[in-house]
Amino acid sequence: MARSGLLRLLKTIVLSPLYTLQIFSTAKSFRKNPILGNERLNRRGLHIWRVKLAAKIAASRRRKLQHLVPEEERNFFAENGYIERRNLLPEAAFRKLVAEIDALEAPALEMKEGAAVTRRMPLWPGILGDSPTIRALLDDSSWLNAVRYVGGFNSEPLVSVQTIFGTPSVHLDKKDPQTNLHMDTFHPTVKAWYFLHDVPEDEGPFTYVAGSHKLTRRRLAWQKRMSISAARAKSGGAFRISRSMLKRLHLPPPTAFAVPANTLIIGDTFGFHARGYSARPSIRVEIYTSQRLNPFLPFVGPDLARLPFVRGCKQTLAWHVENLATRLGLYRSPMRLIGKVRPRQPRT
Repeated sequence: MARSGLLRLLKTIVLSPLYTLQIFSTAKSFRKNPILGNERLNRRGLHIWRVKLAAKIAASRRRKLQHLVPEEERNFFAENGYIERRNLLPEAAFRKLVAEIDALEAPALEMKEGAAVTRRMPLWPGILGDSPTIRALLDDSSWLNAVRYVGGFNSEPLVSVQTIFGTPSVHLDKKDPQTNLHMDTFHPTVKAWYFLHDVPEDEGPFTYVAGSHKLTRRRLAWQKRMSISAARAKSGGAFRISRSMLKRLHLPPPTAFAVPANTLIIGDTFGFHARGYSARPSIRVEIYTSQRLNPFLPFVGPDLARLPFVRGCKQTLAWHVENLATRLGLYRSPMRLIGKVRPRQPRT
């Protein structure tokens, strides 16, 4: 046996307890975990077992949180996989919010994917200063409760100002991978976008395949095929899907959310979604929210991030942990710190 092969074997043996524990975690990579990425185990249903168990537990948690959203909205979400709220704030409050967001200047991180760039600025107390409308939004349970319900946890989501610098992809190697229809991971999870400006249809709108969050027989069969292919190829776990395959799964074409400003979209990103194509250079500013906790936890709380001395700092603390892990060589973050900027400030 070659030395490299022996070292891989020893690593697998030493880390096997960790690899086993990761079966009951958010781990999704078929490359990094030799158990999750074992083709024989996935042919026998390991991946499908995780998918079905995570979905069952998520449904149980959502039932415990059903009081957080109106019944009509719950029914719409159950059928479509997303919640849409227009005119989230009164017009006067919304104008003040946009002005306060535009005036923010704080450290941000950027990530480049193809020709597109994503910038994120965490909304934590240290940068808000005299921004009462932003503070009021971050304390507004009427929309945060909907995020918690979809995510299945009564916890504080991560909230930041997100700017998408969209650019038409002229060359294939510069294509934005986010424009491919995909699922984020193997279990129900949540992301939300609160659009601060009108979103034109040809400037990269968020798109979602209605009903694709459901575990139908066709979806499960597709998941199993994809898990076997991913195990063979040793790839990641954010599976992509073609539009032709949508038809085979009896799913509709994606809905493009070319929506007016002051619209909130909350989606279960186990469902298929993507960023639409941008026909021209564009800038989209939104308040971006996400929550991804261990899908196998049966309880909805408590959340230490809601304590007074931590409240509002969850996103910043997460980035500090990622930065430390990157420095130690344990994690490679796709985002880099760019210093203080404003949300719409052009890239240098």
